[in-house]
Amino acid sequence: MRVRWILICLLIIVLAAPAWDQIQPVRAQGGATTTHVVQTGENLFRIALRYGTSWPVLASYNGITNPNLIYVGQVLKIPPAGTVVQPTPVPGATAVPQPTPVPGATAVPQGGTYTVVAGDSLYRIALKFGTTTSAIAALNGITNPNLIYVGQVLKIPAGGTTPPPTTPGQPTVAPPPTSIGSFELGGQVDSFGYPDLMRQAKMTWVKRQLRYKLGDSPDGAAGMINQAHSQGFRILLSVVGDPAQLGAGGDGYMDQFAGFLSGVARLGPDAVEVWNEQNLDREWPMGQINPASYTKMLSKAYTEIKRANASVMVISGAPAPTGAEGAFGVDRVWNDDRYIRGMVSAGAAQYMDCIGIHYNEGIVSPDATSGDPRGDNYYTRYFWGMVNTYSGAFGGAKPLCFTELGYVTPEGYAPLSAGFAWGQNTTVAQQAQWLGRAAQLSRSSGKVRLMIVWNVDFSAYGDDPLAGYAIIRPGGSCPACTNLGAAMQ
Repeated sequence: MRVRWILICLLIIVLAAPAWDQIQPVRAQGGATTTHVVQTGENLFRIALRYGTSWPVLASYNGITNPNLIYVGQVLKIPPAGTVVQPTPVPGATAVPQPTPVPGATAVPQGGTYTVVAGDSLYRIALKFGTTTSAIAALNGITNPNLIYVGQVLKIPAGGTTPPPTTPGQPTVAPPPTSIGSFELGGQVDSFGYPDLMRQAKMTWVKRQLRYKLGDSPDGAAGMINQAHSQGFRILLSVVGDPAQLGAGGDGYMDQFAGFLSGVARLGPDAVEVWNEQNLDREWPMGQINPASYTKMLSKAYTEIKRANASVMVISGAPAPTGAEGAFGVDRVWNDDRYIRGMVSAGAAQYMDCIGIHYNEGIVSPDATSGDPRGDNYYTRYFWGMVNTYSGAFGGAKPLCFTELGYVTPEGYAPLSAGFAWGQNTTVAQQAQWLGRAAQLSRSSGKVRLMIVWNVDFSAYGDDPLAGYAIIRPGGSCPACTNLGAAMQ
């Protein structure tokens, strides 16, 4: 019997060895760690921490020129203790290429350097130094301004300003923007399986939603962030908590949620939307829906996000466009216009960089301001009705960020469910045309900073027809990509 147990134990060890080898560092003779196999969710910074080194040393030792571009299964050599970054390449590593002039660019005089930190973008660095993204790109030989990485040393054009020092231990909070910045376009994805079509549409942002429950680690967001950046996209994370846990935990839950967002911000997303459609009991505890309560959460979240990473753009949670409070009662729903005004009264403007807004019930051109077939002429039916209501509530003091803007069509699918029957007659051609026009209007409005198309590639089609909103249609075509791309020219 004893021999049988010994054999069983040996068999378990043999079978487990391959899996164990995948998660443990490979060790050379004498016990020195020599290699590491990259796992899902890892980045160079965290791997370096694990082995008591730094990511620049690890990157140099492996000939990695962009530390944001590592992949699952990649085998990294771990440098011996005490290794430092040399001015010449480590033997066996690929030399880091020197910047080459951008074709057609004019030489720009140099005026100092800046080291990229988590959450930076070329646009924000340019604002910080009083210069332009194109000037920095030209001076550094950057052909894709979306691809910069933490630790990269950028030469700053002469004539820029030096950013003011921060006091140790004090939160670093970005000052209010003097302008809304350049309009940008993106899309919310499910699989993120169509980056080339998104580029065809001239999208530079991708949106993912992250659900939080008590005890979750913010490290779960790392894979989404790294995937977006590795494809050359900026990423907006819409982070939504658990309504039941919020209802039971109150202020204590808000503090833990804010702490979670702090951890997410340290991973380097480009923007965070704090909650989603908090005027509905689907997303906020029934009987507790109140813009003042949400503003309290937003203030905690904003403070922690900016303390962790001042470069992250904070977007307020977009309410659901609705006029249903008369039918269902304010325990279950608040009309979004009244909810937005309540946020203004509670002081929400000081805790956001951009106002979150949704528009997803249109069945007329975004140019229209009347004539919706439903006959009620309610403002949520119209693109301009939403833009003017939200911008006006804040007195034009904050830009708008459409974190969802889409048109549903059943073309290629079964008829829409009863709750979405109003969209039954919309065609794919109209969806494409209207999305392109909405991008044009947003871009020229002077009020809209960001437009996220709802959605790119969701495939579920039922009572909630997610695939009906998708711009990737059955068969893989994307008529809207052509219209959006033309709108962004």
